[in-house]
Amino acid sequence: MNRVNYDGKMTEILKGAAGKRLLLHSCCAPCSSYCLEELFGKISVTVLYYNPNLDSEEEYEKRKAEQIRFLRETGYADFLDCDYSPSDYAKIALGYEEEAEGGARCERCFRLRLSRTAEEAKRGGFDYFATTLTLSPLKNARLINEIGLELQEKYGVRYLPSDFKKRGGYLKSVELSREHSLYRQNYCGCVYSKRD
Repeated sequence: MNRVNYDGKMTEILKGAAGKRLLLHSCCAPCSSYCLEELFGKISVTVLYYNPNLDSEEEYEKRKAEQIRFLRETGYADFLDCDYSPSDYAKIALGYEEEAEGGARCERCFRLRLSRTAEEAKRGGFDYFATTLTLSPLKNARLINEIGLELQEKYGVRYLPSDFKKRGGYLKSVELSREHSLYRQNYCGCVYSKRD
């Protein structure tokens, strides 16, 4: 099986992206930190905060506040909030509660959040949509990119492929989190990842 260099694809696309607009789904400020630093000056970014998978409204609000604070401190992007809607996640997780972390439940969660991002990108007239999820070494970047490319066809908005963990991206996000004193959680966000 040929491995796709999603980081290389992103780099090539960004060479011609001046004046284009990207809607970037963000799971949290720490993950977005390096992604936004990498994208800054290459494409105009709006962060979409849609995370119905988070296990409580308190956690949702805490992560959202950190995302907003980071954007205010850096000026890297605009912000688009989606209300906390745990029922969206509960529907797609139903029947998958016992799946191991990284399995079919996570795939459904990636699809849920990327679908909403593609919908909002189409509605807002964005040129591209993408996600910060490929930053995590615990997330399957190939799967996330395959879902994004599939949704590109469905919604008619280009997907910006990525593998933000490449070139030391994850480690840089840890450094940026320290530098900005960002709240850094120790689980993905859903009740199942907390359990595991």
